[in-house]
Amino acid sequence: MLKNLANLIKVKTIVTFVVLLVFAVLGLKGEISPDNVMIITSSVIAFYFGTQHEKKEG
Repeated sequence: MLKNLANLIKVKTIVTFVVLLVFAVLGLKGEISPDNVMIITSSVIAFYFGTQHEKKEG
């Protein structure tokens, strides 16, 4: 349990969540279009989980 919590507090995880939060807020405010929010968040999530998957395999 503590190991999983420690993994959540890594820099890459924090940056990922901050980026997602910023673009979600911008999308809700109407600063950027929902299509752009979806593209950006999908890219960030895909990159994050892709690197996590590679780390576990290698």
